[in-house]
Amino acid sequence: MSGDGKSLHSEVSNVIHRNATVPIGHLSPSHQRNDKALGCNICGRAIILPSCTLIPVEGTQRKPCYLSGFGNEFASQDPRCPDALPLGQNNPQHCPYGLYAEQISGTAFTAPRHENKRSWLYRIYPSVIHRPFTRCKLGNLTHNWGQNPPNPNQMRWLPFSIPSADDKVDFSEALHTICGAGDPKTRSGIAVHIFLCNTSMENKCFYNSDVPQQGSLAITTEFGKMEVDINEICVIQQGMKFSVDVKGPTRGYILEVFDNHFQLPNLGPIGANGLANPRDFQTPVAWYEDREVQNFQVISKYQGHLFRAEQDHSPFDVVAWHGNYVPYKYNLANFMVINAVKFDHCDPSIFTVLTCPSNKVGTAIADFVIFPPRWSVQEHTFRPPYYHRNCMSEFMGLIHGNYEAKEEGFLPGGASLHSIMTPHGPDTQCYEGASNDELRPARVAYGTQAFMFESSLSLAVTVWGELTCEKLDNNYYKCWQTLKKHFDPAWRPQTH
Repeated sequence: MSGDGKSLHSEVSNVIHRNATVPIGHLSPSHQRNDKALGCNICGRAIILPSCTLIPVEGTQRKPCYLSGFGNEFASQDPRCPDALPLGQNNPQHCPYGLYAEQISGTAFTAPRHENKRSWLYRIYPSVIHRPFTRCKLGNLTHNWGQNPPNPNQMRWLPFSIPSADDKVDFSEALHTICGAGDPKTRSGIAVHIFLCNTSMENKCFYNSDVPQQGSLAITTEFGKMEVDINEICVIQQGMKFSVDVKGPTRGYILEVFDNHFQLPNLGPIGANGLANPRDFQTPVAWYEDREVQNFQVISKYQGHLFRAEQDHSPFDVVAWHGNYVPYKYNLANFMVINAVKFDHCDPSIFTVLTCPSNKVGTAIADFVIFPPRWSVQEHTFRPPYYHRNCMSEFMGLIHGNYEAKEEGFLPGGASLHSIMTPHGPDTQCYEGASNDELRPARVAYGTQAFMFESSLSLAVTVWGELTCEKLDNNYYKCWQTLKKHFDPAWRPQTH
C-alpha cells in the first residue's frame, strides 16, 4: 500500500502500498500499538496489496524480526517470556506462565497431512471471552452479486478516491467491494475489494470468517507484527484477528478467497528454483501486549455480513505459538523472473506468485500474478502482451508507474476488469510502436508494478464498482477504436 496514490497495497490469496519499494523505517509513537482488532478470515484467506514492520519491545523500537519460509512448521515465543512454548505436547495441564492453550484450524482435522494447516497459540486470555456479537453496518462491502446487471464490456477504473482528512476512516470501515463470485456460506468463490482509509484502528480488531497501493500498513496480528509497504503483499488467513495502523492516506487492493489456501505454483521444467522462492516469505515472530481495555471492539466478517463484539482486553496477547497456519508477507522485488529469450511472448502464468487451486487440475480459483521489471530480448516478435480472449476473468491493478500495454489511462490506484471471453490487448499507441520498434534488448516495466488477479470464476461487478464510486472510465473502449486495418492481400513472403 502506498500513500501517494501511485502505488498499490495487497492477500491470497490476500491484495496494499506507498510509492515503489519502501525501506524499513521507524514507527511513529502513534503506531506503537493497535487499539482496534479486525477478525479477518477473508473467506478463508486474503491477499492484501500495499513491508517491514517495527516491533516495540519493552518500551523500545527495533527493526522487525521475521521467520523465513513458506508452509513451514514454525515456532516462536516473545523473548520477554522465555520457555513459554510447552515442550513435547500441545496442551499441558498447566501451560507455562499460566497461559491458555488455543488451537486455530485452517483445515479439517482429517485433511491429508501435507495439506493440514493449524497453529497452537499460548495466550493470556482465550478468544472465547467476549460479549455477544451484534450486526453492524456493511457500508460498501457486499457479497450480493445479483444487485447489478451483468456487464460484459471491458471495464477500467480511474484511481479510487481516498477519504478527506476531515472524514476519519479506519481499515475496518474502508472496504469497498468491486467484484466477485460465489458464496461465503458455501465457502466457494472470491471477492475483490479496494480499501480507502486515512486513520489507524483504535481499540478495534478485525477477523474474517469467510495489496496496498498508497501508504504503508503496520499490521498487528495474533502472531506478531508486520509492516507492509509499497511493492509488498501480505496474506492473512481466515479467522486471524488483526489491526491496521496507517501513517496517512492509504489505498490498496484485497483478494478474498472463500475456499482453499494459497500455495506456490508448481515449477515443472523450470526446475527446483525460480519465481517466488519460499525463503523470501516472512512470518512475524511472537509479540504480545498485556493490556486491559474497556470495550475493545472485535469486528467479524461472517457469511458476508459484519458483526461487532466487545471485550475488556487486547486480543494481541499471544505470548508464544507454533504451527503452519500463519500470516505472512512477501516483497515482490524478490520475484525471480522467467521469460522468453529467443522469440514469442510467454503466457502471463510465468509471473504467478501465488495460486489458489480449484478441484480441476491446472485451473485456479484465483492466481496472483505480477508484471515485474525485466529484460525483453525476443527476436522477430511483437513483444507487448498479445490480443487475447480468455476463459478466465482478469482483474488488474497498478501499484506504481505505467503499464507496458497501456501507458495512458491505466493509473496507479485504479483498476481494470476483462471478463471471461471479453477481448482485450494493447491500445493503438502500443501496437503501432511495438510493431515498428527496432528489436534491441530493452528494459521493460522498470519503475512500475502492475498485478493481476486471474480467476476461473465469472466475476460480477457491484453497484458500488459500476456506479457509486463514480470512477468507471466510460471512454475505455476508445483506446482500441483507432486500430487500423493493415491487411494486404497482395503480400507475399520475402525471398532471400
